[in-house]
Amino acid sequence: MKITYDPLADALYIYFKETEIKVARTETITPGVYADFDSDGRLLGLEVIDASEMLDRKIEIDLPEKAATS
Repeated sequence: MKITYDPLADALYIYFKETEIKVARTETITPGVYADFDSDGRLLGLEVIDASEMLDRKIEIDLPEKAATS
């Protein structure tokens, strides 16, 4: 996962897949929040426009630890 923020555009993007994969479809989740999907319907990323207004508080992301394999 990769997260980028462009302060000039005030846009936040969360990449869930490789950045080289082409977006086939974009859906509006709510005004200002968009989900990008590949041609197989897999979620590639989320974009938040006017991020400083939409996310008016500190954002923290906790990810679960990777499960140990035996």
